[in-house]
Amino acid sequence: MSVAPVRSPSVLVTILAVVLFTLLCYTVIGLQMAVVPLFVREKLGFSSAMAGFAVSVQYLATFATRAGAGRRIDTIGPKRVVQVGLAAGVLSGVFLALAAEVTAMPFLALCLVVIGRIILGFAESWVATAAIVWNIRRVGVARTAQVISWNGVCSYGGIALGAPVATLLYHSKSFPVLSGFFGVGIVSLLLMAVGLPLAARQPAVDPLPAVKQHSFLAILSRVMPYGLALAAGSIGFGAISALLALYFADQDWNGAAVGLALFGSVFVLTRFVFTKQIAKRGGMVVALVSLVIEALGLSVLAWGPSAFWANAGAALSGAGFSLLFPALGVGAVEQVGPENRGAAIGAFSVFLDIAIGVSGPLLGLVIPLWGYGVLFQITAVCCVLGAGLCLVLQRRQRGVTAGIS
Repeated sequence: MSVAPVRSPSVLVTILAVVLFTLLCYTVIGLQMAVVPLFVREKLGFSSAMAGFAVSVQYLATFATRAGAGRRIDTIGPKRVVQVGLAAGVLSGVFLALAAEVTAMPFLALCLVVIGRIILGFAESWVATAAIVWNIRRVGVARTAQVISWNGVCSYGGIALGAPVATLLYHSKSFPVLSGFFGVGIVSLLLMAVGLPLAARQPAVDPLPAVKQHSFLAILSRVMPYGLALAAGSIGFGAISALLALYFADQDWNGAAVGLALFGSVFVLTRFVFTKQIAKRGGMVVALVSLVIEALGLSVLAWGPSAFWANAGAALSGAGFSLLFPALGVGAVEQVGPENRGAAIGAFSVFLDIAIGVSGPLLGLVIPLWGYGVLFQITAVCCVLGAGLCLVLQRRQRGVTAGIS
């Protein structure tokens, strides 16, 4: 009797098995993003700037823990880093659920929300960074763009999925355990908990042999030009994630969750359709075009006269932001050797974290002075500046290529 050969899973199946953990993590981020500013502003009575800070503090925590995540990936392996991140995500949901139970003490509730958001920032940096490196080591460096693209699909697909679900939970009274802000906290911890046994079943990759590694600051300097361009486009996403719900409430519009969902949905669709353009056109060309499109979307969001136009601007911004990370990330990873790729992904992602982390609270200070229109137009100008940097990087690459030839 002949035995049929065992077929190894396809590259796509291998990638999807790991980016599932990114999807779970970012669905939780989407859940919280849609309702945390409303809870802080409407239920606890704090200012718009504080509501923006409650969202953005997650990304500041992600920034603070990226370096550690990258180093731990390169030393103990990405699987264990993902597992620790998922466990932290469970704890984040616990703190949000506790905050919902102490709204009679607003300051205590705010502290619990902030602690939960900080823990989620830690979870994001460890899960998302490790998932990318885990997949690169499983399917090969040649598929880095594909890995980063799928990670992004799951990231913003999770946000698109989580935002409307959170809105339904927040305003629902049908199921007490899963209603209101408490329900958002419970669903958050359950989603992260689901990932723990699934991660345990996936095969680990061995840590790389001990070799001399560059310092994080040295790697940061190497990826900085690409990171600055990424930061220029990430400020717009930071403003949308932290302040879109408040913008709609200020205008007496319904549908802020729709805007977040459209941003994420168009982001995912753009990744599916246009990712191959990075290999065909070059990362700098794709990044430049992406930033111009995002600037246009943010301008529409800034000055649109109705919820329809604001949602259209959010969708267009999602299309522009979609390919920015993989287009610039491929070039960033190429700046280091294989033994430092975890640190390189972490260093490159730091620029996204900083941009998103500071955009909420700082841009929130603009609101009482000039309003939301000026706020979103500032983010559009940042995208234009990022496009100019991409043009400079493109010319530098051409100069290097010409010198080699």
